[in-house]
Amino acid sequence: MPKARSKIQINNRRASFDYEFLETYVAGIQLVGTEIKSIRAGKASLQDAYCYFSGNQLFVRGMNIAAYHWGSWGQHEPARDRRLLLNRKELNHLHAQDKLKGLTIIAVRLFIADNGYAKLLIALAKGKKEYDKRQSIKERDVRREMDRGDY
Repeated sequence: MPKARSKIQINNRRASFDYEFLETYVAGIQLVGTEIKSIRAGKASLQDAYCYFSGNQLFVRGMNIAAYHWGSWGQHEPARDRRLLLNRKELNHLHAQDKLKGLTIIAVRLFIADNGYAKLLIALAKGKKEYDKRQSIKERDVRREMDRGDY
């Protein structure tokens, strides 16, 4: 019997408004203690999450996974930095791109994969200017009008 698909999808909605995504990657997360139970309960936030390199390893900072309600002595620290798991080729490419001026790596979406592991969708992104944000709003409104049929 196949596993039921998980409905856990925690999005960073502000990211698509503030950044233009150039490339996306799906990374595993090194979790400890009761973190996976909190994620499965939907108690995580990606609001100010971004990625940085320490040596040759990629970490995510600003991702908050709330303490597990039924946990006892094995609780995790909610706002700790978590290591991301990518293959070496992807890490080298991201490390080279991250050094370029104006590019950053941000966390876009946290989800549970079909195999039961927590995965993080990260994006190599370039910050938008104010006029780019206005253009995005205008395009979204036009698309909404077209879908509605009020043109």
